Amino acid sequence: MEEKQCSSCKIKVANDKGAVSFKCPSCGKYEIVRCTGCRSKATKYTCPGCEFVGPN
Repeated sequence: MEEKQCSSCKIKVANDKGAVSFKCPSCGKYEIVRCTGCRSKATKYTCPGCEFVGPN
C-alpha cells in the first residue's frame, strides 16, 4: 500500500492527525490529500486530472 502524501507539499501524511483527503471538487475522480500545514496556510493544490486549482 502506497503512503498518502500531501497534494501541495508532497510530505507523507501518515502520522498527521489534521490531514484530510477528499475527491476533487470539480471532477470527483482524483483524491486530493492535504496536510495540516498546507490546510492552515491555504496552500494551493492542483487536481492531476482536470487541472482544477484550489482552495479558492
